[in-house]
Amino acid sequence: MKLLTAKEKKERGLGVRLGLKAFRSNSPKSAMIRRPYRPGEHGKKRSRNASEFKLQLVEKQKVKLTYGLTESQIKAIFEKALKSREATFDKLVELFESRLDSMVYWMGFAPSRIMARHLVSHGHFLVNGRKVTVPSFKVKPGNSITIKESSKEIPLFKELKNILKKNSNAWISLDAEKLQGTLTSIPHDVELPFNINAVIDYYAR
Repeated sequence: MKLLTAKEKKERGLGVRLGLKAFRSNSPKSAMIRRPYRPGEHGKKRSRNASEFKLQLVEKQKVKLTYGLTESQIKAIFEKALKSREATFDKLVELFESRLDSMVYWMGFAPSRIMARHLVSHGHFLVNGRKVTVPSFKVKPGNSITIKESSKEIPLFKELKNILKKNSNAWISLDAEKLQGTLTSIPHDVELPFNINAVIDYYAR
């Protein structure tokens, strides 16, 4: 029996599918489908009622794994949102989902956020015609993201025109033929795999 990857074990430990393994996370081979319980000897046993603080920590860990951020990066984002004049929830969605790696993922140019971060770091994307290698780069409404011409022949991108589906996000305009996506407005109505309000309460203490 093959050992489960560390990423899948983390998903099982948190009890939620975070899409960390790209194509595998959405297939019948996903560990969350085959073994929908916590890893370890006592994984199938029911856990005792957790305290509110512990639940907040679990949700914070989900955020950390979903976006691949460090503790200090998450703290900085939440503190910025809490100081904003905008609704904290809406501001957090904007700060997380306007990142270049998140946009690459939502546009369908990468099968997971982890892969999106990797591809951005290796310089495969242009924002308004200029190469950007910083995953946390903030994409603004009106900005266009394209795959660098010399990168279009790598296996991941070569058949992308044929597999890109119509984007269902109202805040993205996608041209599959040109392999170009444009952010038309601030991200909103995003379905998140964690309870962001619990994490807001954690940092608002």
